[in-house]
Amino acid sequence: MNIKTLILIIINSLIALVIALLSFSSYKQFSNVLNDRILLQLNSIKTLKQNQIEHLLKSEWERFEASEFYSQKIDTTLLKLPDSIKNSNGIHDFTPYQAAKKTTIGFISNSKRGTIIKVLDYNKIKQILLERTGMGDSGESYLVGQDFRMRSQSRFYPNKIPYNISVKTKGVTNAFKGINGRGVFEDYRGIDVYSVYSLIVVGNLKMVILSEIDVDEVTLPLKELKERLVGLTLAIFLLAVMLSLFLTRFITNPIKNMQKSLRIMAQGDYNQTNEFIKNSKEIKEMFDALASLKASLQGAVKFSDDIGKMNLHSDFKPKSSNDLLGKSLLAMRDKLIEFRNNEENTRILSKRLLVNGMEDERRRLSRELHDGVGPYLTSLKHYIENRVKNEEKKAEMKKIVDDTISEIRLMSNALMPASIDDFGIGVTLTNFIESLKKSTTVKIEYEDLTQQESSNITNHQAINLFRITQELINNSLKHADAKNIRITLSEFDDFISLFYFDDGIGFDISTVKLGLGISNIKERVEICNGTITINAAPGNTTFEIELPIEL
Repeated sequence: MNIKTLILIIINSLIALVIALLSFSSYKQFSNVLNDRILLQLNSIKTLKQNQIEHLLKSEWERFEASEFYSQKIDTTLLKLPDSIKNSNGIHDFTPYQAAKKTTIGFISNSKRGTIIKVLDYNKIKQILLERTGMGDSGESYLVGQDFRMRSQSRFYPNKIPYNISVKTKGVTNAFKGINGRGVFEDYRGIDVYSVYSLIVVGNLKMVILSEIDVDEVTLPLKELKERLVGLTLAIFLLAVMLSLFLTRFITNPIKNMQKSLRIMAQGDYNQTNEFIKNSKEIKEMFDALASLKASLQGAVKFSDDIGKMNLHSDFKPKSSNDLLGKSLLAMRDKLIEFRNNEENTRILSKRLLVNGMEDERRRLSRELHDGVGPYLTSLKHYIENRVKNEEKKAEMKKIVDDTISEIRLMSNALMPASIDDFGIGVTLTNFIESLKKSTTVKIEYEDLTQQESSNITNHQAINLFRITQELINNSLKHADAKNIRITLSEFDDFISLFYFDDGIGFDISTVKLGLGISNIKERVEICNGTITINAAPGNTTFEIELPIEL
C-alpha cells in the first residue's frame, strides 16, 4: 500500500468517525429532549384534568349532602344496584350495574329518610376530558374503571360504548397498583403512545386517568431531522474526501519529486542537486505539518464533541490556513446554522443554470441555421440563376429558395437575434416588433428608453428581457384578443423597467394555466433577482417588471 492510499484511509476514517459521532450525539440529545418535553406536557395536562375531575366530584358530593331536597328518582329497570352498594354512602361507579352499560357515576346517602341516590350528569366530566388543547392530532385523555374497561368515550371509536372497550395496558395496571408514572408503551388500540397515568380516588370511586399521544405524531420532526442529518453527513463526508485528496497530493508530491531527483542522480546526472535540496526541505516541513495535524485533530475532536452537544457557538480556530479538517468542521457548523438559508439560493441558481443552458443551445441552433444552412441555400440560389435555362422554372425555384431563406432567417432570429450581442436589447426589441407588425393586425407601440451608448444591461438580462417580451406578446396575440399593445423598456441608474400593456380580455391570476407562460415569465424575473407586478383586469392588463442593475 502506497503512502497516499494509507493517508487517505486514515484521514477519511477519522473524519467519518467524527461525523458519525457528531450526528449520533445530536440526534440522541434531540430525541431525549423531545421525549422529556412531551411527557412533561402530557403530565401537566393529565394533572390539570385530574384536579378538575376530583374538584367536580367533591363539589357535587358536597352539594348533594347539603341539599335538603336532593332526592332523585332512579329508573330501576336501567340501574340495578346490589344492596352492598346501596348501603354504602359516598361516590360510586354505577356503570357495571347500568343496563346499557353507559358510563354512570352516582352518589348514595343513607339517612333516616331512607336511601337517596343521585346520578351525576356525565357531560360535566366529558367536557373536561374532551378538551385536547396541546395534545396534537392524536392525543386524548380518558378514564378506566377497576374492571379495566373504559369509562369515557374514545375519540378513536366514537360509535362504541366505552364499557365494551377493554383497557388492560401497562399504565392502567401500574396505576391500580398505586404506581403513578409515565412512559412509552402500547395503548388499548395496540398503538405505541407517550402516556402518563395516575389513580383517582374520591370516596368509594377508583378510576385511572390517562393522557396519551401517538409516538408517530411526536417523532415526525425527529424523522425529518434524521433524514437531514444523513444528507448533511454525506455531503460533509464527500467534501472531506475531496479536501483529503488535495491534502494527500500536497504531502506526497515532495516525496515523488525527491524520488525523481534520486533516480536522475543514480543515472549520473548531478545537476539536480538544488532541486533535491529543495525537496528535502519540503519533506521536513511535511513531518512538521503531520505533527501540527495531530494537534489540529485533537482540537477538532474537542470541537466536534462541543457540536455534538449542540454548542454551536464554541470557540474554535484552525491551526493554519492549511488546516483543512478544521475548516471543514467550521463549514459543517456554519452549514448546520445556515442550511435552510442556502436552499433558496441553490434553487434560484439551478434555475439560472437551466435557463442559461437553454439560451446557449438556442444561440448554437441559431448560428447553425444562419452559418450552416444559409450558405447552402445561397449557393443553390446562384446555381439556379446561372444554370437553369427555363425562365419560368427559374423564377419559381428562386421564389421557393427566397422564401426558405426568409423563413430560416426568421427562425434564427426567433431562436437568438444576432443583434442582441451587437446592439443590445433596445435595438433587438425594435427590430423584433417591427418584423412582427408585418404579420398581425394588432397595433403594437414600443418605446426604447435604454442608454444605447453606455448601457449597463448585461447580456444575461438582455436575453431574459427579450424572452419575457416574446412570451407576453405571444400571450396577447393568442389568448387575450387584444387590439392594442404598448411596451416601454427604460434603463435607470439602479434598475431596468419593462412595462407591458394590452387591452385584451385579461385573466384570473389564481387559476391561469401554465401554458400561458406566466410561470415561465416569473421564473425568468426571479433568476434575474427582479420583481414583477401583474394586473390582469379586462381591458387593462399590465405587467411591471424591474431588474436591478448588476455592476
